[in-house]
Amino acid sequence: MADYDGVFFDIGGVLLDLSSVRTGYVAFLEAFADEQGIDDLDGLIEDWKRALGSYFTSRDGTVYRTARPGYQRALDAAVGRKVAEEEWFPLFAELTLEHVQPTRFAKEVVSTLDDAGHYLGVISDIDHWEAERILGKFDVLGHFDHVTTSEEVGRTKPDPAMFEAALEKAPAHVAPERSLYVGDRYRHDMRGGSRAGLVTVALGGSAAERAGEDPHDAVDYVAEDLSDLLDIAGLR
Repeated sequence: MADYDGVFFDIGGVLLDLSSVRTGYVAFLEAFADEQGIDDLDGLIEDWKRALGSYFTSRDGTVYRTARPGYQRALDAAVGRKVAEEEWFPLFAELTLEHVQPTRFAKEVVSTLDDAGHYLGVISDIDHWEAERILGKFDVLGHFDHVTTSEEVGRTKPDPAMFEAALEKAPAHVAPERSLYVGDRYRHDMRGGSRAGLVTVALGGSAAERAGEDPHDAVDYVAEDLSDLLDIAGLR
């Protein structure tokens, strides 16, 4: 019998290679600049990044701000005018999806856990439409029993509401103490997951960086790559 009944995943940095997201943003801005006859590509990229960062950092505590209006505001600020959605969104959707890539072993690990009978869930600070299209492209969406996003809950991690919403969807036998949660951020994922009673797995990012000191005793396991999860889950 496996050591755990459920496994929950963050998306960005865990299933999704974050560098590929940035590549997709740049590809979109390059194509948009070409279509619009914008010569200062570097300026467009920097202004867009600055405005998008400001949009997300100005949120109220853990209240979630959906990403799509942020993309719109960032582009408006970078261009200096209101850009009609039909001028940018189809191109954005096409090129960002084209460039996103899964992390190493993501598909293999998710499918193996599913085949072994584990309950699989997602807990991620992301718009729901983006979560589904990314997981769909990676051909893993069908392996997940439920996907819980910040857009759905209205909060970001480490707010307890995120973890409560995800756990409420799980069947009764999938108790927090019998469930793994894989994340890459110490405060959002490790502390948030630990407070919810989940068994935490640090995979890269600040989660792995702070695992050694771990002042809040929030990290239960550290994975070098996602395939280590199969050992932790008792599958090899």
